Amino acid sequence: MKKHQTKLLAFAVLCGIVSACQPKEAKNMIQRELNSGWTYRQANGDISGEATVPGTIHTDLLANKQIEDPFYRVNEKDQQWIDKEDWIYSKQIHISKEEFEKENLILDFKGLDTYVDVYFNDKLIIQADNMFREWESNIKSLAKEGENHLKIYFHSPIKKGLELLKASEYAYPAINDQSENGGIGDQKVSVFTRKAGYHYGWDWGPRFVTSGIWRPIELKAWDQIRIKDVFIRQNKVSKEKAELVAEFQLEANIDFSAKIILKDKKSGRSLIIKKTELEAGQNKILVPFHIDKPQLWWSSGLGEPYMYDFEISVVKDNLIIAKSEMSTGLRSIKLVREKDDAGESFVFELNGVKLFAKGANYIPNDNFLPRVSKKDYDKVIADAKDANMNMLRVWGGGIYENDYFYELCDRNGLLVWQDFMFACSMYPGDEKMLQSIAEEAKDNVIRLRNHPSIAVWCGNNEINAAWSHYSDGGWGWKETYSEEHREEIQKAYLDIFHKVLPDVVSEYTDGDDYWPSSPQAGFEPEKHAGYENTAGDMHYWGVWHGKHPFEDFDKYKARFMSEYGFQSFPDFETVKKYALPEDYDIESEVMAAHQRSGIGNLRIKEYMGWDYKVPADFEQFLYMSHVLQARGIKMAIEAHRRAMPYCMGTLYWQINDCWPVASWSSTDYYHKWKAMHYMVRKAYEPVLISAFNKEGVLTFYGVSDLLEDQNVSLELTLMDFKGEKLMEKKMDVVLNKNTSNVLYQSGINEILQRANEKEIMLLMELKQDANILANNIYYFAKPKDQILQEPKIDIQFEMIEGKSYVKVSTDKLVRDLYLKFVDSDIQFSDNYFDLIPGNSKMIELNGNDKLDESKLEIMHLQQVQ
Repeated sequence: MKKHQTKLLAFAVLCGIVSACQPKEAKNMIQRELNSGWTYRQANGDISGEATVPGTIHTDLLANKQIEDPFYRVNEKDQQWIDKEDWIYSKQIHISKEEFEKENLILDFKGLDTYVDVYFNDKLIIQADNMFREWESNIKSLAKEGENHLKIYFHSPIKKGLELLKASEYAYPAINDQSENGGIGDQKVSVFTRKAGYHYGWDWGPRFVTSGIWRPIELKAWDQIRIKDVFIRQNKVSKEKAELVAEFQLEANIDFSAKIILKDKKSGRSLIIKKTELEAGQNKILVPFHIDKPQLWWSSGLGEPYMYDFEISVVKDNLIIAKSEMSTGLRSIKLVREKDDAGESFVFELNGVKLFAKGANYIPNDNFLPRVSKKDYDKVIADAKDANMNMLRVWGGGIYENDYFYELCDRNGLLVWQDFMFACSMYPGDEKMLQSIAEEAKDNVIRLRNHPSIAVWCGNNEINAAWSHYSDGGWGWKETYSEEHREEIQKAYLDIFHKVLPDVVSEYTDGDDYWPSSPQAGFEPEKHAGYENTAGDMHYWGVWHGKHPFEDFDKYKARFMSEYGFQSFPDFETVKKYALPEDYDIESEVMAAHQRSGIGNLRIKEYMGWDYKVPADFEQFLYMSHVLQARGIKMAIEAHRRAMPYCMGTLYWQINDCWPVASWSSTDYYHKWKAMHYMVRKAYEPVLISAFNKEGVLTFYGVSDLLEDQNVSLELTLMDFKGEKLMEKKMDVVLNKNTSNVLYQSGINEILQRANEKEIMLLMELKQDANILANNIYYFAKPKDQILQEPKIDIQFEMIEGKSYVKVSTDKLVRDLYLKFVDSDIQFSDNYFDLIPGNSKMIELNGNDKLDESKLEIMHLQQVQ
């Protein structure tokens, strides 16, 4: 017993020694957001109210019942006066004794939209002119203990834009700037302002040119030192070793000796303990370190997106005087562009694996950015991952997204193609503009560079192809300018996209890839993209804008397809949120207002007539637009994947919407899945079986993202629409790893065996033992030509282990079966599917609403009249 007590005493003494050696933490930093207590008022009018921060003037006016819902019916056109006014936001800031006694008092404005004068205690402290930048001011000399006054004056972005346009020798192309809708005629002012381009309108979005405090304001009170930034440079990363450099950016008040500690939070192990001499002012300290046998970060489908969580401390005299945390994933990511027999590759290589990028283009989730909640971000990223995506492209007419967006991409293994915020316009290149762009790029590259999801930085969207300076192509822009002005505009282009932006990426990252413009047929500015290029990336809009048939998705292949798409209307349940029954006509004023592509509604109808019956009924027409869109994009994705490894990426336009609208999205403004998103989920599965008919020969392709060859069985079943099997064929094949390969070929007539092609289908399966790796259906005739009989559909509701399901079966083929609950948020685990006779399908039901079986409605192709 005595011996045991001695051991306990020794252990206690040891713990005391260790505890005494552990540095204590000083409260040297006080940080809080200044989000409450705000008011707003019209600078030259009587409108005022309580404000929400972060927020916008539009959402504040809405919350105070001073305007109607901007998205409802045609309210947009009556609210264009808002952006012509100046607005003043103000609040009282109480600075405590503890805060006031700190050596530094910083106001950190994370985002001001856009032309802004900031006054603190009636002194001008900031003049901002770039929505994408972060602005700081040390108010120590102006502050007082107790009450202080903060006033933010927002100048009208339209008035400012008009001043800049008037001062310019000429206007610039900006085809998506809906200036006429904004009431200022043909005056495209968006290009002069560093602000989200889509706020001025787009071919899927309304015109709401906002002002406001769109990201938080923080008060930071601190002594001695603060950690401004920590960057983990990944010089060389492999499964054996990660060779890293920690770059610490520290701001100190005085010279002193300190110790910097970087700790792996999960293991508790200190990876860096560095003694250093700090000087008053800015200090950049680089410390090499390594991690043996690191856990690598992988994209979804290839492995775990493992994240390292680090804790950083600055210690002085055994006291922690500054502390922060950051996370990153360790990986090697590069854009491989190598000459080959076909041209030049364009493929992302992650940890030595060349991956096929499967994903979509992403736009902001709302026109009024501060009301995009974490729940919205959770949903759109979950929608991407659930659809088997591994990449999203953050498009250049929106914003550099919130930190939370990239954190979700990191944690879910979604790579990010990150555009800089330039799209479909030419831009001035004066010294002030170039400096603003450089600071904008620096702010955002530094903010985002630790995210392992960032795969590439891209200069702009479609400008190189549209301007087409070195060829006769393009969108007809340059032809409207004199030779002298053409050269001036081109110089501005080269300064921005071939100097300023790549220089920032080079200086502030650890070797991230930069691509000047999407699409482009090579890095050099003269490499303009076209549909016949064998290098670079492609935006293929022959389908839709060029009225090419869906079959041409197989004709025009790319090394990387970074844009393509087809429109549909929102679901009827979504339309009911912004329209009244008298609006239920695709050519009504309201439906036209919620369709920003002028050709859109009639273009959908025209394409529909090529493949389907065109219904007269409004709700059926909306449904058919979903079915049509899904058919087109299915053909595109399968064509791109069949072309692997020539083509190594497919990013359709677009995954989401910023308001309820007819658009190219696969999920609508309320994140409701359209038929296309269900289809995408299947088309993006790790293994795909796809059949393609060329000149009477049916070729069966097996496409695999798996990293090992697979011995599989290809099973083909020819079946009529009543479920009778007419032919069965089974063969053993090899599914090659990480590529597409031909598994089998046969003449169409050999397969048909005199059957009527309008009454049959070919079921395709790839099996490994009893597991189905992939399945698909090949139809021999277009839907409008098929002889589809009225089915008897059996529907049953079941509860299994506390979960609700609906079970459906049929006696005859059902094409594109759609299930919905009227006025309900209940979601289906699968929808818009073909139901095979003799097979039943179990669909899980999820949602917050109470399940009312009587509200279930169905729609399918046979019903369309």
